[in-house]
Amino acid sequence: MVESRVESRKRASKVGVVVSDRMEKTAVVAVERQVRHPAYKRIVRRTSRFFAHDEKNDARVGDSVEIVETRPMSKNKRWRIARVIARAPERARDDANAETEADEVGGK
Repeated sequence: MVESRVESRKRASKVGVVVSDRMEKTAVVAVERQVRHPAYKRIVRRTSRFFAHDEKNDARVGDSVEIVETRPMSKNKRWRIARVIARAPERARDDANAETEADEVGGK
Protein backbone atom coordinates (compact mmCIF):
# COMPACT_ATOMS: atom_id res chain seq x y z
CA MET A 1 0.00 0.00 0.00
CA VAL A 2 1.09 3.53 -0.68
CA GLU A 3 1.28 5.71 2.34
CA SER A 4 -0.34 9.08 1.70
CA ARG A 5 1.39 11.76 3.63
CA VAL A 6 -0.16 15.20 3.86
CA GLU A 7 2.28 17.93 4.72
CA SER A 8 0.87 21.20 5.89
CA ARG A 9 3.11 24.06 4.94
CA LYS A 10 4.06 26.80 7.32
CA ARG A 11 1.67 29.69 6.73
CA ALA A 12 2.99 33.22 6.47
CA SER A 13 2.08 35.48 9.39
CA LYS A 14 2.35 39.21 9.97
CA VAL A 15 1.72 41.57 12.87
CA GLY A 16 -0.13 44.82 12.29
CA VAL A 17 -2.66 47.33 13.59
CA VAL A 18 -6.38 47.32 12.77
CA VAL A 19 -7.22 50.52 10.88
CA SER A 20 -10.85 49.72 10.00
CA ASP A 21 -13.45 47.36 11.45
CA ARG A 22 -16.60 48.73 9.81
CA MET A 23 -17.30 45.66 7.64
CA GLU A 24 -19.02 42.49 8.78
CA LYS A 25 -16.46 39.79 9.70
CA THR A 26 -13.66 41.76 8.02
CA ALA A 27 -10.97 44.05 9.38
CA VAL A 28 -8.36 46.07 7.52
CA VAL A 29 -4.91 45.54 9.04
CA ALA A 30 -1.97 47.87 8.32
CA VAL A 31 1.42 46.14 8.41
CA GLU A 32 4.49 48.34 8.51
CA ARG A 33 7.93 47.30 7.27
CA GLN A 34 11.26 49.05 6.80
CA VAL A 35 13.18 48.96 3.52
CA ARG A 36 16.32 50.64 2.29
CA HIS A 37 15.69 53.25 -0.41
CA PRO A 38 17.48 52.09 -3.58
CA ALA A 39 18.90 55.51 -4.53
CA TYR A 40 19.30 57.32 -1.20
CA LYS A 41 20.23 54.32 0.98
CA ARG A 42 17.96 55.65 3.71
CA ILE A 43 15.64 53.43 5.77
CA VAL A 44 12.05 54.15 4.71
CA ARG A 45 8.82 52.91 6.26
CA ARG A 46 6.34 51.21 3.94
CA THR A 47 2.79 50.31 4.94
CA SER A 48 0.69 47.55 3.38
CA ARG A 49 -3.01 47.12 4.07
CA PHE A 50 -4.52 43.63 4.22
CA PHE A 51 -8.18 42.64 4.38
CA ALA A 52 -8.41 39.98 7.09
CA HIS A 53 -11.28 37.68 8.05
CA ASP A 54 -12.51 38.23 11.62
CA GLU A 55 -15.05 35.50 12.32
CA LYS A 56 -16.20 36.84 15.72
CA ASN A 57 -15.91 40.57 14.91
CA ASP A 58 -13.55 40.74 17.88
CA ALA A 59 -10.89 43.16 16.58
CA ARG A 60 -11.36 46.90 17.05
CA VAL A 61 -9.60 49.92 15.55
CA GLY A 62 -6.16 50.35 17.12
CA ASP A 63 -5.79 46.73 18.26
CA SER A 64 -2.49 45.02 17.50
CA VAL A 65 -3.24 41.68 15.78
CA GLU A 66 -1.47 38.75 14.17
CA ILE A 67 -2.77 37.72 10.74
CA VAL A 68 -2.03 34.44 8.95
CA GLU A 69 -2.30 33.52 5.31
CA THR A 70 -5.35 31.45 4.39
CA ARG A 71 -7.43 30.36 1.41
CA PRO A 72 -9.14 33.09 -0.61
CA MET A 73 -12.35 34.06 1.18
CA SER A 74 -13.46 36.78 -1.21
CA LYS A 75 -12.09 39.02 -3.93
CA ASN A 76 -9.71 40.79 -1.54
CA LYS A 77 -9.53 38.62 1.60
CA ARG A 78 -6.55 36.25 1.73
CA TRP A 79 -5.70 36.58 5.43
CA ARG A 80 -7.44 35.86 8.73
CA ILE A 81 -6.91 37.22 12.21
CA ALA A 82 -5.18 34.57 14.32
CA ARG A 83 -5.15 36.47 17.61
CA VAL A 84 -5.41 39.89 19.17
CA ILE A 85 -2.00 40.72 20.65
CA ALA A 86 -2.84 43.98 22.42
CA ARG A 87 -6.06 45.93 22.83
CA ALA A 88 -6.21 49.62 21.98
CA PRO A 89 -6.96 51.99 24.84
CA GLU A 90 -10.67 52.81 25.10
CA ARG A 91 -9.99 56.51 24.50
CA ALA A 92 -8.43 55.85 21.09
CA ARG A 93 -11.45 53.80 20.07
CA ASP A 94 -13.84 56.56 21.21
CA ASP A 95 -11.86 59.20 19.30
CA ALA A 96 -11.91 57.13 16.11
CA ASN A 97 -15.65 56.56 16.41
CA ALA A 98 -16.29 60.26 17.12
CA GLU A 99 -14.34 61.28 14.02
CA THR A 100 -16.27 58.94 11.75
CA GLU A 101 -19.59 60.04 13.23
CA ALA A 102 -18.63 63.70 12.74
CA ASP A 103 -17.74 63.00 9.12
CA GLU A 104 -21.11 61.34 8.53
CA VAL A 105 -23.06 64.18 10.14
CA GLY A 106 -20.90 67.00 8.71
CA GLY A 107 -21.66 66.23 5.11
CA LYS A 108 -18.62 65.77 2.91
